[in-house]
Amino acid sequence: MSTPDTGNGAGTGATVPVAVRDASADMGSSSSSSSSSSSFLNLSHLADNPMFAGGIGLAGLGAAAALARRGVVSGAQVLRRRLLVNVEISRRDPSYPWVLAWLSLPRESQGFLASRLTRIHNLSVATATASATANASRHHHHDSGSAADGPTHASFFLQPGYGRHLIRHRAGVYIAVNREKQSSSNMTTGEPHETVTLTALWAHRHVFEEVFLEARALAARANEGKTAVYSVQGMGWGPLGEPRKKRPLGSVILDEGVKEAVVADVRDFLDRQQWYVDRGIPYRRGYLLYGPPGSGKTSFIQALAGELDYSLAMINLSEVGVTDDKLAMLLMNVPRRSILLLEDADAAFVNRRQRDPDGYSGGTVTFSGLLNALDGVAAGEERIAFLTTNHIDRLDPALIRPGRVDMMLRIGEATRYQAAQMWGRFYGDVDADGTGCARFLARLEELGLIEGPRPEDVPRRHTSTAAIQGLFLFNKSDMEGAIRMAEGLIPRQFEPETPGPEATIRTKA
Repeated sequence: MSTPDTGNGAGTGATVPVAVRDASADMGSSSSSSSSSSSFLNLSHLADNPMFAGGIGLAGLGAAAALARRGVVSGAQVLRRRLLVNVEISRRDPSYPWVLAWLSLPRESQGFLASRLTRIHNLSVATATASATANASRHHHHDSGSAADGPTHASFFLQPGYGRHLIRHRAGVYIAVNREKQSSSNMTTGEPHETVTLTALWAHRHVFEEVFLEARALAARANEGKTAVYSVQGMGWGPLGEPRKKRPLGSVILDEGVKEAVVADVRDFLDRQQWYVDRGIPYRRGYLLYGPPGSGKTSFIQALAGELDYSLAMINLSEVGVTDDKLAMLLMNVPRRSILLLEDADAAFVNRRQRDPDGYSGGTVTFSGLLNALDGVAAGEERIAFLTTNHIDRLDPALIRPGRVDMMLRIGEATRYQAAQMWGRFYGDVDADGTGCARFLARLEELGLIEGPRPEDVPRRHTSTAAIQGLFLFNKSDMEGAIRMAEGLIPRQFEPETPGPEATIRTKA
């Protein structure tokens, strides 16, 4: 049949030319795309553009400068670590005020350039006041005036302020000082945290030992003849005002032999530290002084601290806020060379027995907390602790057992021996033959205030050494007046106050 052949022939002739035309179009499109891609990747014309070349050059120079700067900074840091040495002192460190006082010392600068470089332009002032009779003249501060200016002296200490300073320690040795105030502060006092950084050459690194030794010696000279007193401030210890003049041990008159026994025991304890270590015994000693108020318990402890050249760390157990954990931490961090004084030891037993209905006894120390702090697992060593109380009957036997309290002494009412010794201290210069002392003691016997013969109708009474001292202070230069007023030593009995008819308050003595 002709139709299929014609159809096949016609179909073949029609399809071949179409395929050839499509291939030619594809080849033209491919060659066009290739030429455009090669022209896009060709950067030769960009290199010929001066603006593009300048930008590339500047970017390269910037990158090279950044790398060079980083290299210089890194090299400087390496050199600083290798050639310099820094010592940072925090305000919470005990040496901080010593170093500031040492920095405030005047120094001579030799040479024109050295004197200009070591000038301190930023200064801060610390002011201290003292009584007009106190000797406030020291070589490193200026006194504001004489006793006629007022009842107190003001002493101004100039020291380097915040910022960077350069000081000359000695010939060829310079120390850079950087005093900074931190952004954080003490949560209790609100004072900002401060640091002082001392920087010196690595070759002069041993100079810091000289600095701290000189600063410590300067502080020791400033506190010579004084007793530092520490109290609880926040969660730690802080100085309670300025150091106080040492009280002579002889100025505290206790009954015969009592004072000597305590001093001998404390000295023996201090001399036997290795003895305790060799036998595995905790190196601590506890004393309990009990007796009526005004008998001289706290005064004796203060005088003992001065005699031993120790400071005094005081804790009032009845103070609200002294909890068990806080007490344990405080006793673990007692300032070195300090006598620990726990006043009102019976306050913990009040908390033990008197609680609220819900079981809460207030934010104060408890009985078990006191025992653990004194002789528990967390108890510290190298400690001399004195406890005082006016009510020994309130103390639990668990507290006064050996190990917690090693020596108990009653500091009681004034005796004949104490009255005679106190008379000699106040009037010994005007009563050389002792006749006035004999008349005073006889008068105390008549009143029944000391042991000895007395009228039958006079009951046995008691008085305190604080009352006798008050009598002598009232009659400083009048020996006869002290004898005449001896009747004022009789303890008074007060009745409850009741309003009178004229709406006044009258008290019968």
